[in-house]
Amino acid sequence: MSYGNKRAMAQYGKVAAQSEGEYASPHRLVQMLMEGALDKMATAKGCIQRKDYEGKSAQITWATSIINGLRASLDPERGGEIAVNLEDLYSYMLQRLIDASVANDPAILDEVMGLMLEIKGAWDAMPEHIRNGQPAAGAN
Repeated sequence: MSYGNKRAMAQYGKVAAQSEGEYASPHRLVQMLMEGALDKMATAKGCIQRKDYEGKSAQITWATSIINGLRASLDPERGGEIAVNLEDLYSYMLQRLIDASVANDPAILDEVMGLMLEIKGAWDAMPEHIRNGQPAAGAN
């Protein structure tokens, strides 16, 4: 693929993501953020393996920003113990991203990606009525 084609594909992907973000439900937006964080961490891992430390730093910084966004979206009043636990987990993940960056250790990125995949798996499995903010059938 030529450089021009790569650039065009990257631009198309950016526009497609922006378009989806404009029309996505809050549930889907969180999924997109988690997917983005996973993508950035995977790319950072590749950068470490290639000894592209500038690229690694940029990708980890981006992943950190996304996780901070997820953390900022937590509502402890509505989310209760789950929100508090996620806050703690996101804080841990952020610290581990710093550790991965300092140590140039892809295994630490694997750990953080594993945690994010667990959270995302639970998020993806959320029943439709909860995604839409509706009570369960038969609930008062």
